[in-house]
Amino acid sequence: MTDRVIVGSLGGSFGVHGELRLKSFCADPAAIADYTPLYTEDGRAFAQVILTGQLKNGFSVRLDGVVTKEDADALRNVSLYAERAVMPALPDDEYYYADLIGLTVLDTGGATLGTVKNVMDHGAGDLLEVIVPGQSDTILLPFTQAAVPTVDLGTKRIIANPPDGLFASHDG
Repeated sequence: MTDRVIVGSLGGSFGVHGELRLKSFCADPAAIADYTPLYTEDGRAFAQVILTGQLKNGFSVRLDGVVTKEDADALRNVSLYAERAVMPALPDDEYYYADLIGLTVLDTGGATLGTVKNVMDHGAGDLLEVIVPGQSDTILLPFTQAAVPTVDLGTKRIIANPPDGLFASHDG
């Protein structure tokens, strides 16, 4: 999947004629239809994505091969991926979520803080969900220029300057 980037997710059926709800993760949400074919994680491809309407937090869409409500419901919570080659090049300070997952997070002194498990967008800004060795809870690091001054995809490292106390040890 490294040559593919997550671009959206399906939310199940919309109506009874095989339309689906779609959340787009693209900077220009409607552009998701331009990046076809879109793929599911298990390799199913949709050559055609037709936006049929605007919904709260997304679109209603038609996908080729999805014709019944049952077909659509079977795709609930399925992520959609596009070939990286068809995606627009990003400015230097922007990243695809898929590129951040698995990166090692170091503090400004070079100590390892953890590993990026996920990237979350809660509307007010992106958060990096970081797995910390020896802790069961993950830590949510604001993905801002202040808290994450450096992302180096070449070395698979993120340099973080987290808010005081965020990564404080809980053992004493």
